[in-house]
Amino acid sequence: MKTPPVVTATEWEAAREQLLVKEKELTRARDALAAQRRRMPWLAVGKPYEFTGPGGPASLLDLFEGRRQLVIYRAFFEPGVVGWPDHACHGCSMMADQVADVVHLNARDTAFAYASRAPQADIVRLKERMGWTMPWYTITSDWDVDFGVDQWHGTNAFIREGDQVYRTYFVNNRGDEALGSTWSYLDLTALGRQETWEDSPAGYPQSAPYDWWNWHDEYDHPELAQGPLKQRVAAAAASGDPGGCC
Repeated sequence: MKTPPVVTATEWEAAREQLLVKEKELTRARDALAAQRRRMPWLAVGKPYEFTGPGGPASLLDLFEGRRQLVIYRAFFEPGVVGWPDHACHGCSMMADQVADVVHLNARDTAFAYASRAPQADIVRLKERMGWTMPWYTITSDWDVDFGVDQWHGTNAFIREGDQVYRTYFVNNRGDEALGSTWSYLDLTALGRQETWEDSPAGYPQSAPYDWWNWHDEYDHPELAQGPLKQRVAAAAASGDPGGCC
């Protein structure tokens, strides 16, 4: 193993600063790509698709749970897949371990789900064993065939206008590897992170960055979100209260 040279603290910091320039370029390029993704054309979904969830039969529209957007990851957990019936495939299981609490996506009017062909009883058992909490549906129609995920994993993004559903983006292969965080999924969607710094088409919903952040068990208390909390702290400080914030 041929390791890099050992240097002084000053030399190390100079090397880090040099690399940081390229890292910032990558961040800006990723933001620009997400902005271009928000301008992708939409494909109308005209065919009815059926799933089964914990509550019984469900349509593709039902998977939105009343929200504006939907992200679905097609996971391979079903007869014929390595690991069945004890596990989903290794890669899909690795992906599932990365998924952040979906309540943060929900706060941006975005639903999230996994979908497989395993029966619900097996999905419930697997989720309990592995500690996964995301919604997970059974595919009972040809949705996976029509959306390019019958033979390989992939992530589809959808948006709805009333009851009309549109496909807005799709990624698979190594494009899936970086997913899991709230931000990575929002960057795939048509509306993005919905923050004011983003380059989005006119009229897209946006709010100040950070302000909507909340503890994952407190989203039913919007008064505890970062924005209102900062306002209360600022008001308290103005009145002489020594309270603080992060």
